[in-house]
Amino acid sequence: MSRIPQSFIDELLDRVDIVEVVDHRVKLKKTGKNYSACCPFHDEKTPSFTVSPDKQFFYCFGCGASGNAVGFLMDYERTEFPQAVEQLAHLCGMEVPREEQKPETTRQERMRRRLYELLEKSNDFYQEQLRQHPGKTKAIEYLKNRGLDGHIARDYGIGYAPPGWDNLLKTLGTNGDDRDGLLKAGMLIQPEDSDRLYDRFRLRIMFPIRDTRGRVIGFGGRVLDDSKPKYLNSPETPVFHKGRELYGLHEARQAYRNLPRLLVVEGYMDVVALAQFGIRYGVATLGTACGEEHLERAFRYTSEVVFCFDGDSAGRRAATRALEASLPAMTDGRQVKFLFLPDGEDPDTLVRQVGPEKFENLIDMAVPLEDYLFDAAAEGINIRTMEGRAHLSKRAAPLLAKLPKGVFRELMFEALATRTGLNRATLEELVDTPEPLPSQQPSPQDRSPQPSPRTHSSQSPRREPHDQDSSLSTPDWDEQTEPPPAESEQWTPADYADFESLPVSAYDDAPPTDYTEQRDEPPGEPDTTGPETAIARNSQYLMPPHKKAIALLLAHPELAAEAPDYEQWLSQNNGELRQLGRLLKLLHERSHYQLSHILGHWRANYGPDDTEKLAAIAGHDMLRAAAHLSRPKDERSEVIEYDRSAAFAHSLDKARQQLQANARARALAKLSSSDAHKLSRAEKEALYAEALGQKLH
Repeated sequence: MSRIPQSFIDELLDRVDIVEVVDHRVKLKKTGKNYSACCPFHDEKTPSFTVSPDKQFFYCFGCGASGNAVGFLMDYERTEFPQAVEQLAHLCGMEVPREEQKPETTRQERMRRRLYELLEKSNDFYQEQLRQHPGKTKAIEYLKNRGLDGHIARDYGIGYAPPGWDNLLKTLGTNGDDRDGLLKAGMLIQPEDSDRLYDRFRLRIMFPIRDTRGRVIGFGGRVLDDSKPKYLNSPETPVFHKGRELYGLHEARQAYRNLPRLLVVEGYMDVVALAQFGIRYGVATLGTACGEEHLERAFRYTSEVVFCFDGDSAGRRAATRALEASLPAMTDGRQVKFLFLPDGEDPDTLVRQVGPEKFENLIDMAVPLEDYLFDAAAEGINIRTMEGRAHLSKRAAPLLAKLPKGVFRELMFEALATRTGLNRATLEELVDTPEPLPSQQPSPQDRSPQPSPRTHSSQSPRREPHDQDSSLSTPDWDEQTEPPPAESEQWTPADYADFESLPVSAYDDAPPTDYTEQRDEPPGEPDTTGPETAIARNSQYLMPPHKKAIALLLAHPELAAEAPDYEQWLSQNNGELRQLGRLLKLLHERSHYQLSHILGHWRANYGPDDTEKLAAIAGHDMLRAAAHLSRPKDERSEVIEYDRSAAFAHSLDKARQQLQANARARALAKLSSSDAHKLSRAEKEALYAEALGQKLH
């Protein structure tokens, strides 16, 4: 398989002007050295989208979208990486060359591409069965009774897995390679110690799960009767990782140019039922709790996430788990809310009762994260007493410490200080002594071995039995080692009316790719003082020293020459320190690289997620520059110059000091452990030396 050489991408980025590329699509206005406009990737009235001609880089301070000219085309035109490169090459009058990839990489990509093809064919098969199978009427009646029409079924690609053990196997598994591919894709099951293969999904309504590029990566199937498990998801495969994916996210992005929010609901039918009423921003996790990776993915496309739960004690516990997962993702500009439904209601039933307008009003009035956090922490406490305020502080302070550094974190600590009367320094001392929230403790009823119909699993924000994965409920044939019956099941329902018209869903156009749209590091408050003063202030807005060094390298790549020893950072276990080492190594090898080249190289070698982190740091630097330009100058500011070289050296020194402090702490921990007596004299002497800072490995 061929790929575009990195050297060509570097040359292309040298020739293209990102201002010209962006201005052709979004009208830019000159603001100092840079250009600005309202962001094309989210709704806003005040321009926060900045394009730097010097860095050949764009960044939005509102939604965090960022990247080079290639990344902008991919996001704006909703096109793939090769097509974006082709467009830019055509603009510059260049022809895109190709080079052969390594055999192992080629095999892996060929295998993944084959899995995508088989999953897409499986989706076509299931949709065709909903239209043509003799037993389709039971599935159609189920969908009709849930209020769905043919348009929504088409948009979400809903299909039908008929009864029988080998329908899909006979249709798509015509040769050994295809059967192996279907097995790897999770569509077939092979019991242990058996050569027998059979279909994973049988007699179920089928919901295709798509990634953000619109490719089918797995399925969820719901039974049409009371058998278990009611919901069955595809297993983990090379292309499907349920801990990262959100069902309905692709469809939500297709429905809105700029997503207003994402509503995290219980399951597939809730997502589809809300879409039937015009609320197309519903998404669902896939049998797992909503974790940090889910939230980071969600925040790439919107700034607001609303969790929807039952209002009972189980729903409150699920909300608390979602709260704790949300805290590390709460960079400035993001919002998380909690919507609690009446007992016995779910989004599907409630939206039918009150209508979409009132349901959206409920979403608008959902409880903000800050209110829910303090309410949950204050549960069962009389905060009018000194003892109660102390108790509240012990519960809330460790939670606030999980927030990323920024304005929101500062305001939350100020709010806690106001509620308790304690100063900031005292609150920070409580960070290391966390106390669980009351809703994290199961009630006696919830410890019962017989779960009620509304019991929530600890693995999901809101889980009824019919939403549990196969591994968490009564075993189906999928979990049995005994092979299935040799003969297919026979099922002949009565012949009912057809289900409106259910055309097979086709996705002919290439969907937008997932590329550098949201960053995990928010722009901090600008720092206009000299390097020593700025670093010594211990402000919550400052980056850690290793990130400060990265930011300076991205803004001034020539600084890499002042740090020849990059191996010490590459050898660290910390991923961010290795990122610093990789950047230094790259700039030593390719000293001509500027920011746009760095981002192109990073995406090609380390993937979009690492590129997002790097772009976020570059965006932080752009915010500093923009704030400096907008600040009125006085006579003193004219003569103050920022010594970037000193700041870079100081950042590296501080990072080394932190490494040394960590090494000393590890040495002391070993010396004070219960196993210390097992150490030899030489080992103890080495640890003493390390604890005293005389030696660093």
